[in-house]
Amino acid sequence: MTPITEVEGRRLALTNLDKVLHPATGFTKGEVLHYYATVAEALLPHLRDRPVSFLRYPDGPDGQVFFTKNVPPGTPAWVTTAEVPRTEGPARMVLVQNLASLMWAANLVTEFHTPQWTIGTPGIAARIVFDLDPGAPATVVECCEVALWLRERLAADGIEAYAKSSGSKGLHLLASVAPTPSADVSAYAKELAVEAEKALPRRVVHRMTRNLRPGKVFVDWSQNAGRKTTATPYTLRARAEPMVSAPVTWDEVEGCGSPAQLAFQATDIPPRVREFGDLLAPLFDPDRAGRLP
Repeated sequence: MTPITEVEGRRLALTNLDKVLHPATGFTKGEVLHYYATVAEALLPHLRDRPVSFLRYPDGPDGQVFFTKNVPPGTPAWVTTAEVPRTEGPARMVLVQNLASLMWAANLVTEFHTPQWTIGTPGIAARIVFDLDPGAPATVVECCEVALWLRERLAADGIEAYAKSSGSKGLHLLASVAPTPSADVSAYAKELAVEAEKALPRRVVHRMTRNLRPGKVFVDWSQNAGRKTTATPYTLRARAEPMVSAPVTWDEVEGCGSPAQLAFQATDIPPRVREFGDLLAPLFDPDRAGRLP
């Protein structure tokens, strides 16, 4: 019999709770749902009013993994949806606005990916993001070196950056910016990626070309494009272990000497939230939003 639970007055059928989704640790779907319920207060502000792209892995990372941008079949009528402009024509996407819709979405077994803009102003970014992706044998340790350079470079333009682990191999930098067309944010981010390559030529590459990347950190500036999305803070990733894209302190970035120091699993996150709160909360303060030069 499928368990039924009530969340904020909404009845939810939660399925396959004993199913192992992260095989390296035996982390089950029930534990996935418990994780999201526990960190919802920190996670929901990063989802709210942002159309969600779901990277689904219903049979774990070794099964079928696929993106869903349109509203999934069977979505309850009470889940908020919105029309989103696309080059190929408008589409309807999900907005995860509250705990009930978060738990419904988590039951689909998904990574959450969101754009740098909110639904009221599509294509007008309120954030800038850099995805620092290491090419082996480089690791997140080298990403931290690049992140510190970018933090100082952004600060020179009056933009305050924050960091989170990608939940995979690398590091993400985020900053709040005054509302700016996504194309302009993307152009500015590319300029900084090129500058980083010139300043750190043995460490950085700004182009995605695979044969340029071994031993270097690819500074991916392209996720600022209006059509692109980035893994949302606190989302679980489709990995053998229940890895999380977790906010980190700059002290942790500066002190990182091994990849394990910035690798966080679901069980690590509730204690961190209790200790630090949401380290990315300043992103929601309009008075701290930087302006692109």
